[in-house]
Amino acid sequence: MALDGVEEERSELGRSLLERRHLTADWMPSFTAVPRSAFLPKRMWPYDMDTGRTVTVDLGDEPGLWFSYANSDVPIVTQWDDGRSKGRGTVPTSSASMPSVVFRMLQDLEVEAGQRVLEIGTGTGWNAALLAHRLGHENVVSIEVDSAVSAAARERCARFGVPLLVLERDGEDGDEAGGRYDRIIATAGVRQIPAAWIRDTKPGGIVLAPWGTHFRNEDALVRLNVSDNGTAEGRFLGPVEFMKIRAQRSPFAGHDAYVTDGVSGADRGTTTVTEDELLGAGRFTPTRFAIGLRVRDCHHTEAEKRDGARPVWFYGLTDRSWACVMFRDGREESQVWQSGPRRLWDEVAAALAWWRSAAEPGFERFGLTVTEDGQRVWLDVPSEAWDI
Repeated sequence: MALDGVEEERSELGRSLLERRHLTADWMPSFTAVPRSAFLPKRMWPYDMDTGRTVTVDLGDEPGLWFSYANSDVPIVTQWDDGRSKGRGTVPTSSASMPSVVFRMLQDLEVEAGQRVLEIGTGTGWNAALLAHRLGHENVVSIEVDSAVSAAARERCARFGVPLLVLERDGEDGDEAGGRYDRIIATAGVRQIPAAWIRDTKPGGIVLAPWGTHFRNEDALVRLNVSDNGTAEGRFLGPVEFMKIRAQRSPFAGHDAYVTDGVSGADRGTTTVTEDELLGAGRFTPTRFAIGLRVRDCHHTEAEKRDGARPVWFYGLTDRSWACVMFRDGREESQVWQSGPRRLWDEVAAALAWWRSAAEPGFERFGLTVTEDGQRVWLDVPSEAWDI
């Protein structure tokens, strides 16, 4: 593709981000000066929005297509199986986030000139390079646990003219030797805010991170304000989805570890909860986020609908309890199976009833408090918090 065509696609991406208010005027100079394409590998796996599939694109074979994806608002997988697979593997383990998500998070970080920022999860290095353009490379430090990913990001930043400090270590440990930062931004999802992140943030500073439960892979972005007594507190801003920090990946052992003999030996019952009430519309629903906050140590998944039937499964993460509800089109009641010491469906139904009784709160009504003793989540006011 000719250079003018590449720049036109990139300009169109910028216009689209501005129109949708993901990109703000103060971040526009960084978007213009730091192209995403400079930080992507020659072979990558973008998500095609039209087909709903991840595709393989190589710069040497299809440069026009490669640049089109690089300048599109799509997520791009850059590593599989922690680097064990050189081609397309089984589990994506590093990626370049959608530009709309990148700039939305940068906007939510609320940086100011002269501030120091610690990034957890370097990935391609593009996010850190954007921060370095805005704040100066000396004010940005990035941490990446994967040696190959960190080396590649360091090399791309240097080639682009940004001598970024990329530390190769577990991001959960923070950067104690680097002193305290004004902002910490995580580009990997967590289930527990590491105490080191609070330690490394100045009083009055901000920790911004994708946070969620093991109930679903989806996260919600939380912005925590750090106080001088070592606690942090703030509200959730909206749904996102990130690959999880390695030490906090799901411990779910897989369906076969739970349901060894089918459903014949499970306790049976029925429910009048409907499929729409439980699953909601679309991927990122506050319904399932809220249920995950109330039903601890539980993994949930729903199968594809076939012939008007959809099984929805729940698995306990501290034992081998499980539950399944089978929704069938046109039925007022659905069959329920439960097995193990926990009555997981009863817990889920109670959590759903609680959410509905609270006027079906969205993400923004929930908040998180982090102390040295752990973390608690709350609805509307911190005084109404519960352990998570």
